[in-house]
Amino acid sequence: MIKRLPIIPTILVAACVAVMIALGIWQMGRAEEKAALIAQYSQVDGLEAIDWPIVPDADNPPLYRASAFDCLEVTDWRQTSGRSGDDAPGLVHVATCRLDDAGKTAQFVAGWSKAPLTPDWVGGKVSGIIAPDGGAIIRLVTAKGVGGLSDVAAPSPEDLPNNHLAYAVQWFLFAAIATIIYLLAVRGRIRRRLR
Repeated sequence: MIKRLPIIPTILVAACVAVMIALGIWQMGRAEEKAALIAQYSQVDGLEAIDWPIVPDADNPPLYRASAFDCLEVTDWRQTSGRSGDDAPGLVHVATCRLDDAGKTAQFVAGWSKAPLTPDWVGGKVSGIIAPDGGAIIRLVTAKGVGGLSDVAAPSPEDLPNNHLAYAVQWFLFAAIATIIYLLAVRGRIRRRLR
């Protein structure tokens, strides 16, 4: 039967299945890493507040630590979907704050509202919890809404997604499906040749 296997398709399928299995194993490792990271971030509750990192380390941001800074001026507002302090859906309002005369800025979640609006807040001293930010690495999330905004949901390490195990299962299923399809195709080819 081995002699009847098509060489090039067999090599291609074997290589693809090996890559899919390797990706599944890699995702399992990533799931363990993410679980350890979430556990690490969960232990920062109650630690002393830290100075606002002007240039955050992208590889090791100080997430979920208490911090504060002086927002000298709001240079921009943006809105994104989010939840209020009592878990209602709506919009969170993120201010870009100027921190100094050299042009350094920071992102600050100023509060929540049900509808789009421009908050009545131009800056000041702010404090809160450091949370992830897709563009600026980190942002400060206030405990109390400012400028007429309501409170936002407090950031939590439990909000970090850890879906790597699901991705691992998908890669293993893709490998199994590719193997089954290949074996069925080869079986059909061998049967046709034996006729």
